[in-house]
Amino acid sequence: MPVPRAEALPLDRAARGWALAAAAACLLPLLPQLPAAIAWGCAGAGVLVALAGRHRPLPGWLRIALALCLFGVVLSISRFSLGRDTACALLAAMLAIKPGELASLRDARSLVGFALFAPFSTFLLDQGPLSLVLGLLGAVVALAALAQLSERESGEAARVAPRQRLALVGRLLLVGLPLALSAFWLFPRLGTPLWGVPERALARPGLSDEMAPGEWLDLMNDERPALRASFSGQPPPQSQMYWRGPVLMDYDGRTWTRARRFEALPPPEVEPARARWRYEMVLEPTERRTVVALELPDAAPQAARLSWDYTLEARAPLVSVSRWRMDAAPPRRFEPRLLPFIRESALRLPDGFNPRTVALGRQWRRELGSTGDAAIVERAMAMIRAEFGYTLATPLPGRHSADEFLFEWKRGFCEHFASGFAILMRAAGIPSRVVTGYAGGTRNPIGDYWIVRNQDAHAWVEVWLDGRGWVRVDPTAAVAPERIYDTIDDRASGGGFTALPGVGPMLDVGDWLRRGWNDMVLGFDAARQVAMLRPLGLDGAGWRGLVGLFAASALLALAWMLWLTARADRGGDRVLAAWRRLGARYARLGLARAPHEPSLQWARRVAALRPADGGALLALTERFENWRYAPRATGADPASLIRDLRRHRPARTARPESSP
Repeated sequence: MPVPRAEALPLDRAARGWALAAAAACLLPLLPQLPAAIAWGCAGAGVLVALAGRHRPLPGWLRIALALCLFGVVLSISRFSLGRDTACALLAAMLAIKPGELASLRDARSLVGFALFAPFSTFLLDQGPLSLVLGLLGAVVALAALAQLSERESGEAARVAPRQRLALVGRLLLVGLPLALSAFWLFPRLGTPLWGVPERALARPGLSDEMAPGEWLDLMNDERPALRASFSGQPPPQSQMYWRGPVLMDYDGRTWTRARRFEALPPPEVEPARARWRYEMVLEPTERRTVVALELPDAAPQAARLSWDYTLEARAPLVSVSRWRMDAAPPRRFEPRLLPFIRESALRLPDGFNPRTVALGRQWRRELGSTGDAAIVERAMAMIRAEFGYTLATPLPGRHSADEFLFEWKRGFCEHFASGFAILMRAAGIPSRVVTGYAGGTRNPIGDYWIVRNQDAHAWVEVWLDGRGWVRVDPTAAVAPERIYDTIDDRASGGGFTALPGVGPMLDVGDWLRRGWNDMVLGFDAARQVAMLRPLGLDGAGWRGLVGLFAASALLALAWMLWLTARADRGGDRVLAAWRRLGARYARLGLARAPHEPSLQWARRVAALRPADGGALLALTERFENWRYAPRATGADPASLIRDLRRHRPARTARPESSP
């Protein structure tokens, strides 16, 4: 009787359940990497479609309408920009409505095959351990579903508990683990990748090339790490940990931006102070080129360049975890000779903005004269210490943001302080610019390294003073402690999860494990591969030696896989294993079963040659065939059959002569 084609086989309950479970498990690792609105929309649409189509497929027009609706939501949230995050979101939307067309076995197999794209696309957005675990779980469920569908199509579907089926697939994946590890550790690594990945349509939270007062609240509420740093020797005091990022020179009345027109200029003269710090820094991906660095870096690493304002920029966007080794020293003198066109840019203010701030700066200049630059800076800092407070609860700024902050609110956070202070200095004739980056950090005692989080984002000011050059001034840090009204730490201490006893050490352990993942997996590049092989004396083998080493390890891994597969085929079933051991006992007497010989025919041949064993052997063979080919009809008991097969021994008689 011919087996029906997959298109004609209807779905039973088990096959449909496995297909839907595989689709959900594969979609799960992708959802956390998408914007919340898209993730919840796709998850909700998937549940509704699966429930609505549980009896029959949804009409074609409805599926098309759902697809267009989800596509519109994804594109609108992505601002109609195409990037790898937009593509992954569209994939999630298509997978969510795919269950609406489940009707046959072929549809189920198509759903599972399409679902497998989701966990792999997750790694375009995140390569963390959680994404790996969820992706592996999705792949295991998908493979188990494909096995169930294959058995359904062949007509030999067995009632196997889901846990047993998943365990079987997991064991199969473990068989291939040695080959995967040898490929990861020993396959020759390239110093630079052959190709890149498309950029995101929506930028990650992080430092950008512009700043407007009041726009950093989302960033300052983000607790995710921005970098981790380990110092060789004594680290700098926490109060001196200023991680320099983009330097903003141009101001249009609302927004501070970088002066890209000066990019061709070489880095200026810097005289470092005696203090010096050597450190290794691991940066989280930002999709941007800026490499934050402890002030001030001695030189640019190989994969970066040092710009005219001592901003480090990578030669390629930071789309993955990157490792940087640098030296830093605070400057004694920083660009003591200022070029005229840079001075003019550092003094420029747009007309028609912040008249009260401009008037105050000019008044101070008249009062203190042309030699009072340092005194003007100190007067401004004294005013902030005496009258200003720190808070995150600020209204949206209007046209004259500096006037509102300096004369009305007198409260704000780092963006307001840095912007208002720089405008006041320019009005007083002192060149100034805003520097953005991170300040401080938190020491992890478990790994003895420092964590700088996105919420540590900070803005400060550099003023140019005669004889000293650019000098860092942090007006936010000048606020008296009793005038700090509302900070991120204050909000976090209001009784959340992190306030529970013992949670802090747990978070330290979790971050230490994530750091180890970054070092051992995400940061495993060509240099780390050479360092791994150095103790074995193979660091100078070159790519040919690595290819040979990988080939040898791959052959060993393949041999291991073949041996395990053959061993499982020989002894994976306990009844078959006991039957084969019984056959081996007779084979030692010269009565081995021929490969083409049926079991019962072999038993009859042995019984004719050895009548003493014939009755017991024939009975065992009939029971074995009943278990093998008709277990339900005969009610065969595998446990008793295994016991009797193991106990049976040929009678101790003379070796039979070969039949003519």
